Amino acid sequence: RIMVNYRVQKVKRECIVWSIAFLSSGTVVTSDSFGRVQFWDWERGTLLESHTVSTSAVLSLAVSETEDSIIVGTSTGATYQFQLLPVKMGSLEKRWVRTKPFQHHTHDVRAVAHSSTALISGGLDAQLVIRPLMEKMQKKGYDAALRKFTFPHRRLVSCARKARLLLFQFSQHLELWRLGSTDETGKDGEVLPLCRMPEHLVQLKSKGPEHIYCSCVSPCGNWIAYSTASRFHLYRVQYEGDGVSIKKV
Repeated sequence: RIMVNYRVQKVKRECIVWSIAFLSSGTVVTSDSFGRVQFWDWERGTLLESHTVSTSAVLSLAVSETEDSIIVGTSTGATYQFQLLPVKMGSLEKRWVRTKPFQHHTHDVRAVAHSSTALISGGLDAQLVIRPLMEKMQKKGYDAALRKFTFPHRRLVSCARKARLLLFQFSQHLELWRLGSTDETGKDGEVLPLCRMPEHLVQLKSKGPEHIYCSCVSPCGNWIAYSTASRFHLYRVQYEGDGVSIKKV
């Protein structure tokens, strides 16, 4: 147990250690709610280095396989890289140096990973960011490009299997589609010619400024429900030949 509050003057709040890494050299790395990344001697419990990288918490930490690079994620959405570098050219003495800050997230960075060629981070903004280490790249290409993947917080597509319908959810409206069909048969993965094209049946707009939070279509396709942050809506869908009517319940 190491007291991370050591040498902190007039501490008015408890210091929370959010992440720990143990290096093969015997160095313990911690990140805490005071925005610090600290390096400790595990045998003596003494502080070797301390780096304040943020005014808020440092939540996550990951070490490269070679243990010469570290990535940390903060509650401000920023990620920082530390590298173990010689004190001067040709020197055997090395120190941890903060080398690269990145601001690719808008919320807490709760998870980070360090691959041999990239820094990877995931935040509460539902984005996965892959930042390549350019010094590891020999040529330009897909691996050398910054990649940001946005993941939806919830399911945005609902399926009515019996009726062969799909309900698509957008922020302010819903779309109901009937799947296309084919008379041909084939193996998995084959593209078959359609005898009937997909058909857009209904567009249902939400009233008011609130976004649609979740939605669903019943297995029979006769009911559509959706919810905003404050209200629940239920509709009855009726099919008359090629026509479709919708009634609020």
